[in-house]
Amino acid sequence: MNASGYRYKQNRFQQLRGFCYAAALGSVSKAARRMYLSQPAVSQQIQSLENELAVTLFVRRGSKMQLTHDGELLFEMARPLIEALENLDEQFRQRRSEVDEGHVEIAAGLSTIMYFLPKHVEAFRQAHPKIEVRLQHVTGLEGLERLRTGLVDLAVGPLMQIPADIEFHPIISYDAVVITCLGHPLAQKENLTLEEISRYPLILPPRNLSTWPMVDNTFKKHGLSYTVAMEVGGWEAIKKYVELGLGISIIIRIGITGAEKLEVIPAGKFFRGRAYGLVLRKGRILTPQAKRFVTLLLGSRKAVNP
Repeated sequence: MNASGYRYKQNRFQQLRGFCYAAALGSVSKAARRMYLSQPAVSQQIQSLENELAVTLFVRRGSKMQLTHDGELLFEMARPLIEALENLDEQFRQRRSEVDEGHVEIAAGLSTIMYFLPKHVEAFRQAHPKIEVRLQHVTGLEGLERLRTGLVDLAVGPLMQIPADIEFHPIISYDAVVITCLGHPLAQKENLTLEEISRYPLILPPRNLSTWPMVDNTFKKHGLSYTVAMEVGGWEAIKKYVELGLGISIIIRIGITGAEKLEVIPAGKFFRGRAYGLVLRKGRILTPQAKRFVTLLLGSRKAVNP
């Protein structure tokens, strides 16, 4: 290879690297900070790439950058290559040493961390005691954002809608239940109806979480009004206030441990259940540590029952 061809290959990698970081983060300035470069340097990389390919890769919508059709195509093709090269040194060291250590970054919601993950993390730590498990407590949308920007290796939990760039591997499903204080009139009903449930004040998680729209959509679909008495973060807190008789709630059965002083009424025929599973970004090259956790989690599908 002549000198000019060598420089071309080097420049193309830097151009694509700057482009991919800007595309993933939606900002040249954020890409520059992540790459430890100046903003003008990254802008120049993208501009020179556009000039050499004779395409426009980004359009600006106010303060935001959006990929053009050509930009989306190039991002889809270039991202796996850049990620492979970015991770090459670490992958090489891991393969050489074959030491079962390091860490795995996992994004998950509170219910997943409290009720779904403990047995899997325990099994993983027993099998790989030198690998540190880092659980990042996030909402579903935050988890997807961290997955896309590479801040976590994988996410775990329910996923109601699956974006085109995301893979979801369900592990286990749980039905919805109505919980009430002991001796509540609803617990005495043989054929409970949705209308009867709607008559009692509800205690729900914050509006930005998935339970609220599930409940709201169900009641609206059937033309029923309802009242929210309290908005409380976390199922453990919700269960405590329900035990006190301050309202009823609709949660997923995974949150029931059996130690609660509650009436637990099946409600799967009214409210949608929830599948908990593994969330991955398509095309992402996993670290050896993350691969081990993924293998363990997927291997549990036949062994775990609600």
